Amino acid sequence: MSALTRLTEYLRRHAVFLGVGVVVMTIPAYLGDTYYLSILAFMATRLMMALGLSLLLGQAGQISLGQAAFVGIGAYGAAILTTKVGLDPWSSMILAAFISAAIAGLVGMPTLRLSGYYLAMATLGVNEIVYILLVQLKSLTNGTDGITGIPTLSVGGLDLGGPKAYHLLAWGLALLMLRFSLNLTRGRVGRSLRALHRSETAAQSLGVNTSYRKVQVFVLAAVFASIAGSLDAYYMHYISPESYNVTFSVILITGVIVGGLRTVWGALWGTVVIVLLPELLKRLNDDLTNLVFGLLLIFIMVFWHGRSKRMTAGAQEQGVRVWRRLWRS
Repeated sequence: MSALTRLTEYLRRHAVFLGVGVVVMTIPAYLGDTYYLSILAFMATRLMMALGLSLLLGQAGQISLGQAAFVGIGAYGAAILTTKVGLDPWSSMILAAFISAAIAGLVGMPTLRLSGYYLAMATLGVNEIVYILLVQLKSLTNGTDGITGIPTLSVGGLDLGGPKAYHLLAWGLALLMLRFSLNLTRGRVGRSLRALHRSETAAQSLGVNTSYRKVQVFVLAAVFASIAGSLDAYYMHYISPESYNVTFSVILITGVIVGGLRTVWGALWGTVVIVLLPELLKRLNDDLTNLVFGLLLIFIMVFWHGRSKRMTAGAQEQGVRVWRRLWRS
């Protein structure tokens, strides 16, 4: 196969990803409005958070209502390490991601033994615990006053705190995470996650270490969320506990479900909805935001419950057919 043929095949297979990458990375060249650039940059960090949820919920079938907790750990970890410990922003962001991964591993091992609504409630409790700690540990987090004076990221003296530079940084990292997630789902790990989603028992019978896979994807989602939280903290220079409550977790999971759970691309389309929809509603009436998201979540849960029942019934019918064939043979 010639080099030109390989190049053509690569471009054909990755046309959507390359197209999205070119569009978002060239936006600062023709959009100079700081407000809209900030919205698009926040869309990139929300995409990072949603990608972790897409792998956890869409691929592995493990629901989590605690994603905001790891966003908060990343944000507060970066803020505390830079303002109180004196580390540089890059090292602080990496160390905060390791802390998030360690906490996710410790939390995930017992909670991921649960499933369904029980798992949702357990992760909801984790989010509440982290939120309460952020409020109560005033000597470390300043309580409800939050942390100010958070420095910006820089590379070789180049300040990355401006709207255009931050846009390129945030979307560059988001695209790397998107590419990593797409590659992950197309490989052996992705197949094992989808097998786990369909039936944990069947996945175990095929040799999949389901406990390890569940904790693995839970930790990965936490790391994605932590990095996104750190980036937001560096850009806004201020954080407070109210930004990382359960409501934020619900909004993130709503976006992933709206975008579609079958593919990682659903995280991108869902992120566009949860970022742009509130901005559009604010122009009409700010009180409409919670109402619309509430109705959207109710519709999703009703649809999801019906879909789960159909999938369970289909799996049972398929199991009956298999046993009948084995019995007759």
